Amino acid sequence: MTASIAPSAQAVPLHPQAAAVADTTATDEPATDALPACQARTGDALAARYRHVRARSLALAAPLSPEDAMVQSMADASPAKWHLAHTTWFFELFVLGRDPDYRPYRPDWHYLFNSYYQSAGPMHARPARGLLSRPSLAEVLAYREAVDDAIDEAFARDALDPVARQVLLLGTHHEQQHQELLLTDIKHALWCNPLRPAYRDDLATAAASSSSPSAWIGFDEAVVEIGAPAWPRATEFAYDNESPPHRVLVPAHALASRPVNNAEYRAFIDAGGYREPALWMSEGWARVQAEGWTAPLYWDEDGERAFTLGGMRVIDPHAPVCHLSYFEADAFARWAGARLPTEAEWEQAARPLAVIGHFADDDRLQPCAPAATGRGLAQMFGDVWEWTASAYGAYPGFRTLPGSLAEYNGKFMCGQWVLRGGSCASPRDHLRASYRNFFYPPDRWQFSGLRLARDEQ
Repeated sequence: MTASIAPSAQAVPLHPQAAAVADTTATDEPATDALPACQARTGDALAARYRHVRARSLALAAPLSPEDAMVQSMADASPAKWHLAHTTWFFELFVLGRDPDYRPYRPDWHYLFNSYYQSAGPMHARPARGLLSRPSLAEVLAYREAVDDAIDEAFARDALDPVARQVLLLGTHHEQQHQELLLTDIKHALWCNPLRPAYRDDLATAAASSSSPSAWIGFDEAVVEIGAPAWPRATEFAYDNESPPHRVLVPAHALASRPVNNAEYRAFIDAGGYREPALWMSEGWARVQAEGWTAPLYWDEDGERAFTLGGMRVIDPHAPVCHLSYFEADAFARWAGARLPTEAEWEQAARPLAVIGHFADDDRLQPCAPAATGRGLAQMFGDVWEWTASAYGAYPGFRTLPGSLAEYNGKFMCGQWVLRGGSCASPRDHLRASYRNFFYPPDRWQFSGLRLARDEQ
């Protein structure tokens, strides 16, 4: 496979290890004929998914000025321009770079846009990504176009081998993760601006809403299977951290029928929840004191309005509360005489349900009140990521992907907590019941909320 997207570039690998880092082959990998159709051939499905995901990222970045796209408001966030470049780097290194004859677009950019793949070489420091005024946004967009043209050419020539197609599919899901991060990161950056400018002025405002009181949905003690079959051995895509399927004894318990809403969380605030150390984990209470937390991130001082991607807006009391840390979610649950669900409890409840909710595809980009609560579980997917009581760790029998892609999830299994369900900034087709998101306990800038659980006798 040869791609001439940089005539002036020398025919050198992206990095001395480039020939090996993208290799996801292993002695126990499946044969080609075991792959699903979109992976076992160059077929239209995978190519169409690639083009759709790539176009969606550009659409999300379109409202941003070059200045917006460069700003980095904190070490945990990244500039929109970096997200656009890093996801392109992923395809260039791990898909196109499998071919020893591939001529990289700009070999010196490899250092800038590597994220955390130590096996792929050194990288620019994450907290300093906002200092990268060069390359310009226009140059990054040209980079995306060049790599996309090379991928399209490879599809046209049927030049992607089965492993390259596997990695490309993984890359589309990786880019969808960065689409959500692009939104959460630019929201934090714009909120840091005293003018509180909107990311988009045309985002719909939710109509007046109401919600029924939350009900408890009971589950008997049971041995349940959670997790997804290991991909790419299995047909359906799932990240390595979702596998393998395994059985868990889940005690009798109940889950709240919907996530905690803003009105309920405001009651916690009014009752002095942020002033009562007995409700908080020790580290959480230290954060409250050190950072002066008195409400969810983005709420104004009087608790009437909050910053959204559409600018400052009145808080909908019936919409799920969001932008909570794990510490805040846990403290609220304790105050309510309940607890957070385990991820096994959450997945057991979600498995029979369709992936229905408010997602990024709906173009609201803000959690909404449930359309109707009924008697069952509502809003298990979309709107807000739901903190669980489960530390992010390996399932029994967990194995990382081979090669550099082993760094994708496994090495982060320390000190983080699992969230489930997706949010209003997540693409709908990116989610499933087994999906495990993870963040550190103090993190608040994601669309994270909670659902209550309790033990049953």
